[in-house]
Amino acid sequence: MPYQPNESLTNHFKANGEDMLEAVESQLARLAPDSPNIPLYRDMLLTVLRMAQEDRNRWNAKIVLQTLRELDHAFRILETHKGRRKVTVFGSARTPREHPVYALAQALGEALAQADLMVITGAGGGIMAAAHEGAGREHSLGFNITLPFEQHANAIVDGTDRLLPFHFFFVRKLFFVKEADALVLCPGGFGTLDEALEVLTLIQTGKSPLVPVVLLDAPGGTFWEGALTFIREQLEANHYILPSDLKLMRLVYSAEEAVEEINRFYANFHSTRWLKNLFIVRMRRPLNSEALAQLDAAFKDLKLSGSFEQHVSAPEHADEPELYHLARLTFAFNGRNQGRLRELVDFINVPEHWA
Repeated sequence: MPYQPNESLTNHFKANGEDMLEAVESQLARLAPDSPNIPLYRDMLLTVLRMAQEDRNRWNAKIVLQTLRELDHAFRILETHKGRRKVTVFGSARTPREHPVYALAQALGEALAQADLMVITGAGGGIMAAAHEGAGREHSLGFNITLPFEQHANAIVDGTDRLLPFHFFFVRKLFFVKEADALVLCPGGFGTLDEALEVLTLIQTGKSPLVPVVLLDAPGGTFWEGALTFIREQLEANHYILPSDLKLMRLVYSAEEAVEEINRFYANFHSTRWLKNLFIVRMRRPLNSEALAQLDAAFKDLKLSGSFEQHVSAPEHADEPELYHLARLTFAFNGRNQGRLRELVDFINVPEHWA
């Protein structure tokens, strides 16, 4: 749905400086005359101008400036890698080389690179260095925050154009999730657990697109199994989460299983989007008539009303040009129970269900 200019901002400048409003709109028309994003840029600039008028707090202004700079820089760098699937790998920076999980992270990085997947980490040592060592520089991206006591960029990405430095944790976290087509979580400390729970919360609440979340541990390891036991016995048993929420993550014990899980997720599923109140699941291949007939009964709890409808391609005005050819499954999604949505994705990924 096209973005509409913010009425409160417009009214503010009509009342307190209409010449500013006219100047902003004139400059944008000159700089980007054909851009569909002009209303967005307009409101960004007006927001900054309103802050300048109020001029309340220097620290607030510095936060906004640093955030905008970091976002702009990251957008520019990551545009050069647009179109490549990426996997964010989390894990402890303190994992020593002799630990079994270190070798496992190296094997994971190598397996992801062989599958033509880029590896994103926090660019530090431990699990992050191991994943980049396995992937190699050409398949690596590092989102680094320099901490004075331990976090420095690892040798694979340090000093290269594959390293993006961040001042704010919240901006770095945005890109960890925004750029990820999958997430692999290895054992780690508070930071790893924070990232794991935040990622799951974003997906569970529909604030982040559905992607595979893989919990990876060495054979015989109990890190994630212990965490899952706690989740089942305390969260699920007390109804703090839905039983289907556990479908949002999968526990595996080898690099090969982790890559298989990611590849299986994208066997037919491509991506999702909202178009007004309609939820669209993009697919590489349409479903056959038998599978399509099963959907209304098997996943009726996901719908507000109506039926699942399949379209072989999208109207040219309804999507990005490179996605026109993809089949579509559309329905009135209730926006809840992302675990059940994951089960729907698993259903459309079964080869026997393809036309």
